[in-house]
Amino acid sequence: MNETKWSENVILADADYVDKVAFDLTVNFERMIGRRIPPADMARWLDCIALDGGLREKPRTDGNTAVCQQIQVVLIHEKESAAMKNFLPSDYASQLNGQAFRDHLGEFCIAAYPVEPITTKEDFFLDVLLTVSQQPEVKRLMVIHDAEHMHRQVADVLRRTDSDDRRTTVFAMQPVEGGPFRQEILGYSLMAALGIRAEEISDKSK
Repeated sequence: MNETKWSENVILADADYVDKVAFDLTVNFERMIGRRIPPADMARWLDCIALDGGLREKPRTDGNTAVCQQIQVVLIHEKESAAMKNFLPSDYASQLNGQAFRDHLGEFCIAAYPVEPITTKEDFFLDVLLTVSQQPEVKRLMVIHDAEHMHRQVADVLRRTDSDDRRTTVFAMQPVEGGPFRQEILGYSLMAALGIRAEEISDKSK
């Protein structure tokens, strides 16, 4: 990974944690709105994360909007986990790792990394975060981690590697301890990817 050529835009996510949150939201909202909720759309979720992280369509010099920027997506997961249970596509080896898609924001290039037995997922995630945040070419970093269990360590890495040239956004289910980063609520992007509409929730709350 140290030899990876990094893009200006990087999404780093604890995929097991994201999958768990998607499951919790599915269970809770199926009860609330009274319908089955399908698996989350991975491309839609990544789009929402990128938008919440400040990414916008990048115009060409001729004034037209075109796919001209790359977003690297790094998914960290336990080795025994072969797939995300609440997303489509979901299989790490055959459907996510090494795959890419393009839309109005740019080209999303996905890499999935299993945690090897010689380390823990928390330590591996922090190592990858440190590597990415030290790269001068990375100008926009979006971090999705298990804030309940490791936010202090993540915030420490981001403080040590803070740069005026980089915009960092941390996603969590509730506000976390501040630092040299912006904060966004993870649940909003997952609700959009799960197809949960705001009007469904408001109708049930009346």
